[in-house]
Amino acid sequence: MKICFYALREYDELQFCRQMRDKYGIDFTYTTAYPDEKNYALAAGCDGMSCTPCDMSRKVLEAFRNVGVKYILLRSVGYDHVDLEAARELGLKVDTVIYPPTGVADYAIMLMLASVRRFAHILKRAELQDYSLRNKLGRDFSVCTVGVMGTGRIGTTVIQHLSGFGCRILAYDVRENETARKFARYVDRDTLFRESDIITLHMNANDDNYHIISRDAIGKMKQGAYIINTARGKLVDSEALIAGIESGKLGGAALDVVEFENGLYYYDLMGEVMVNPKLAILRSFPNVILSPHTAFYTAEDVSDMVEGNFRSCYEFGTGKKLHGVEFQR
Repeated sequence: MKICFYALREYDELQFCRQMRDKYGIDFTYTTAYPDEKNYALAAGCDGMSCTPCDMSRKVLEAFRNVGVKYILLRSVGYDHVDLEAARELGLKVDTVIYPPTGVADYAIMLMLASVRRFAHILKRAELQDYSLRNKLGRDFSVCTVGVMGTGRIGTTVIQHLSGFGCRILAYDVRENETARKFARYVDRDTLFRESDIITLHMNANDDNYHIISRDAIGKMKQGAYIINTARGKLVDSEALIAGIESGKLGGAALDVVEFENGLYYYDLMGEVMVNPKLAILRSFPNVILSPHTAFYTAEDVSDMVEGNFRSCYEFGTGKKLHGVEFQR
């Protein structure tokens, strides 16, 4: 068996690919480029192709099916960038990966702390030797009410870790989690909006929660509330967020993901024109923190993501179940 890795980072992922090749007995090839018509043929002779979030529309899936690929192996938890209906029709098997929830969970808490203490703004001004206190007043995190939307593995870990700060914690999910219930009180969506000082998102993107943070939702929130998003950009209506910040309704936001980030994040675009005007506006606000989809980025998580692809390929090819989570077969 063999996997063709696309957008492989030689400075971190390659070492783990070599380790997993020896562990699973599965060969690999790779390119540092994202999939496109110029490099689909690299996957010829491979059972699977591996990618980070990018365009995986019907046209792309057909191209890989046509060169003999059978498995679409995602180096991500999310799968909203893949046309799953097309994959089924084409007979392609799709699998995501799992990795420890602590990396993203702790990153989200870091963003919460940085937001309420205005840390990014303080650092920017300190770089210019402005050491005055004006417009740097923060809030005591321990007296904040934090609303956690989505209580899967990451959301529940956020709740567990937040409990050590003394925060009041509210939770919302269509499925309640017994572990989360030990530290948080489940409430309906409107109650969470109304009572939370900080709202942190930990949901997959789907039709039901698309733009779950909307103008209407923001209108129901506390004056000065903060939005934290380390999940998926589609959860937040960027126009509504911008309006909420400009009006002063929101105290700020910290976003590791944004709408329409494909083609921007993970590329070096220094000196180039920003092609996402909403992102450009958000960058201009002193009370908005933007990081380029890096909440997952720890050595432990990267290793698990790469191994997840080798494991999935092995299981698809042999029919023998090892361990891990399967999405579609």
